[in-house]
Amino acid sequence: MSEAFDYIIVGAGSAGCPLANRLSTDPRNSVLLLEAGPPDRNPWIHIPIGYYRTMTSPLSWGYETEPDNGIGGRSIIWPRGKVLGGSSSINGLAYMRGQKEDYDYWRQLGNTGWGYDDVLPYFKKSETQERGGSEFHGDTGPLRVSDIKDRREISEAFIEAAIESGIPFNEDFNGSYQEGVGHFQTTSYRGRRCSAATAYLKPIKNRPNLSIETDAQVRWIEFDQKRASKVHYTQRGVQKEAIIKGEIVVSGGAINSPQLLQLSGIGPANHLKASGVDVLHDLPGVGAHLQDHYQARIVLELNRPLSVNDDVRTLFGKAKTALNFALFRRGPMTFSAGHACLFTKVLPESATPDVQVHFVPFSATKLGGTLHPFSGISPSICQMRPESRGEVMIRSNDPFEHPAITTNYLSTDYDQRLMIEGLKMLRGILKTPSFDQYVLTEREPGSDVISDEALLNYAKEKGNTIFHPTSTCRMGQDELSVVDERLRIHGLQGIRVADCSIMPAVISGNTNAPAIMIGEKCAAMMIEDAKF
Repeated sequence: MSEAFDYIIVGAGSAGCPLANRLSTDPRNSVLLLEAGPPDRNPWIHIPIGYYRTMTSPLSWGYETEPDNGIGGRSIIWPRGKVLGGSSSINGLAYMRGQKEDYDYWRQLGNTGWGYDDVLPYFKKSETQERGGSEFHGDTGPLRVSDIKDRREISEAFIEAAIESGIPFNEDFNGSYQEGVGHFQTTSYRGRRCSAATAYLKPIKNRPNLSIETDAQVRWIEFDQKRASKVHYTQRGVQKEAIIKGEIVVSGGAINSPQLLQLSGIGPANHLKASGVDVLHDLPGVGAHLQDHYQARIVLELNRPLSVNDDVRTLFGKAKTALNFALFRRGPMTFSAGHACLFTKVLPESATPDVQVHFVPFSATKLGGTLHPFSGISPSICQMRPESRGEVMIRSNDPFEHPAITTNYLSTDYDQRLMIEGLKMLRGILKTPSFDQYVLTEREPGSDVISDEALLNYAKEKGNTIFHPTSTCRMGQDELSVVDERLRIHGLQGIRVADCSIMPAVISGNTNAPAIMIGEKCAAMMIEDAKF
């Protein structure tokens, strides 16, 4: 027998967890939350530095992109959380909202209700800010946002070097303006990760009207004419289904959401037919417009032991680091994917910051790889508003086969210029007297890589994702958009999408906080719509 629910949410990630919490607040609503991954019991999830392990573990979907000619024909790993909490359980913990102008641009595209003044209340509603409530911050929300407690000498030196280079200090990147250099804030509390699952599900997991099902991968959504009627999923090898009495919300993220829609017959008709899927609704924008933040790092070897590499090089050092975390919740195990942060403009035509720097006080061979044997750091330059567009498309009608992810990184002149000038800017900061005193040598790209052509080739050969895919179920009013301003899929009933895939354009910063905001706003709209 199929059980019926008022609301069904596919994906317990950054947007899905707020949806489950808010929709189940009313005991009259029956809510089913389906998550393809396991419960969030792995201890590394809750240790901040654990992202370094979990991003390349079975807690991630293990996606790889298609070979991309724009980056030397490489395929690169795209970590996406496959666990309760989704990517908020394996990400680098950075709390960043983007620029006011990002959301005002969404509104200018015809998305009523998505300007900065419209979304700020939902950012505040989600947040308990360690510094207290203010015009820009909340102090009663589920998500804990904290300052980094351990200030390292080398990270402080980078901030001083940036100021020396003419970049102002910014105490709050999520305040009145974004430009400047300063410290990250993180989604953590008392030294432990605060994922969307920790924030939104843990306190209410025993609500009788909320069913949380893990290890439950949705295969397709069934429709009665144009209305969503059932969801079909597999849980631990058993095929199951649930009846949709009210609405279903697809919250799988920028890869899984378009994949599920396409498997359900929603997407570009010709591609669906070629993949063996019966076409329910020809919607060519599903899976298109993929955007991501691309980054390139500079690896420096220091002339003194100030790197995390030095802290954990020996067995004694590892034991000391572990004990510091166990007893005091301090030290390298509390670190996020960036200690210091910088936003600035590197292109003359940019009105607002167009690059971001993540200053990381350690260095490694690759994502999740072994730390370098030397005292290393690896600040990276990241482009904020790339012009390059890719796509996510199913390969077949098999729901367990990964879709093809085509990135098209650095495929425009703008993106290439941005990466070149960004690397130059970052190098300039690292060569200021206040920072250069710590540097033994530049390991990557190396002092011989000087020309624009050489810098671009380095970015192509060594650059990588910074894990912010968006826009594959884009919100808008044109024929290539997928959802309207209330996140309802155009031309269908009883189904919405709520995650980073709905972004009309990627925001200028890390994407976890905006994904949570999207979940909060979607829930509020659904509750409002149910009254009419």
